Amino acid sequence: MPDPRAQESPALRRRLGLPLLTLYGIGITVGAGIYVLIGAVAGQAGVYAPWSFVLAAVVMAFTVASYAELSTRFPVSAGEAAYVRAAFGSRTLSTATGLLTIVIGVVSSSTVTLGAIGYLRQFVDLPQGILVLGVVALLAAVAAWGILESVVLAGIFTLVEVGGLLIVIVAAVRVDLPIGTTLAKLPPPEIGALSGIGFASLLAFFAFIGFEDLANVVEEAENPRRDIPRAMALTLLVSTVLYVVVAAVAVTAVSTERLAASAAPLSLVFREVAGVSPATISVIAIVATLNTILAQMTMAARVIYGMARQGDLPVSLGAVHQATGTPLLATALIAAAVILLALGVSFVRLAEWTSLATLAVFALVNLALLWLRWRGVTSAQPHVTVPAWIPAAGLFSCLVMIAAGLLR
Repeated sequence: MPDPRAQESPALRRRLGLPLLTLYGIGITVGAGIYVLIGAVAGQAGVYAPWSFVLAAVVMAFTVASYAELSTRFPVSAGEAAYVRAAFGSRTLSTATGLLTIVIGVVSSSTVTLGAIGYLRQFVDLPQGILVLGVVALLAAVAAWGILESVVLAGIFTLVEVGGLLIVIVAAVRVDLPIGTTLAKLPPPEIGALSGIGFASLLAFFAFIGFEDLANVVEEAENPRRDIPRAMALTLLVSTVLYVVVAAVAVTAVSTERLAASAAPLSLVFREVAGVSPATISVIAIVATLNTILAQMTMAARVIYGMARQGDLPVSLGAVHQATGTPLLATALIAAAVILLALGVSFVRLAEWTSLATLAVFALVNLALLWLRWRGVTSAQPHVTVPAWIPAAGLFSCLVMIAAGLLR
């Protein structure tokens, strides 16, 4: 049961419409993806990197649909934990799901922080540890300032980072780079090529993480049952198109070996296709990665808030500051965890951990929806309804990708 003391504290404020929600979702996804991971994906899949993004997007689409239904059935923060509790009636499993979601937010933020530092060090000659502390502390302050302020800033960042990708695409078109040929190139039916694409899709899957964060700001949406599913669908569509085309540009313009070895892979691509200094794209990449860190930290703090309000975590973590309308203690806790992890673990390992943990949560979410359907649980409130085969396909695809990652 929710803790009555948590119910007495101020609630989150509904200040987000569809445009800001969509920019929020795209901003998390794009910043975490192509700017940071294109080199790692190309290193595994080679010239077939675009297919890894396509595969990851297909897997993600099933889960997006499941989230769309569940987030409109149960429009609360700490959504994943609420879905699991409603389906299985287990507080232990619900709490474990919520904690795993928090871990994903922390690990993902740490991963992207390291990606941001790779670009930032092209301009600032400071030790990595100092930069990590400064970046995370600054973004934690923004997250604590207010949800509208955070999401407006994230929206501005999103416009900048999408603009950066469009600059790369336009530059490639202007020099007649044969990206159409790369996009049309089918992978050969060979174990080596297919396994490389499969593992790269696990890394590329990390690039699509973000849409689910929308489920955890549902209590701050003006019209959650209408706008959250739409924002999720738009996030997946826009991100997929951008990823596939930019991946094709990257592997056409630069050798996969050079991409994999670069700490700032898109800057390298921009220099090759435009023949000018990559500083502009590096600045945009910094903005993109900062955007993702801000959004993931915000999401993780909201999950802590939601779990505290449900009585699964100490009630003090669910306290909302009267002036800012944000959970300050939860935000500070997330920032400290991000700093510690970013200072101690490698980038690729963090990306793998994030993908596997996220797949586990997505599998539980799909299973929860299947179980609710099996039990015939209905909702008195209007909600999105998807065919039963969709969560089944989502569950199966998540389990297959988990197995592929563990057996690699």
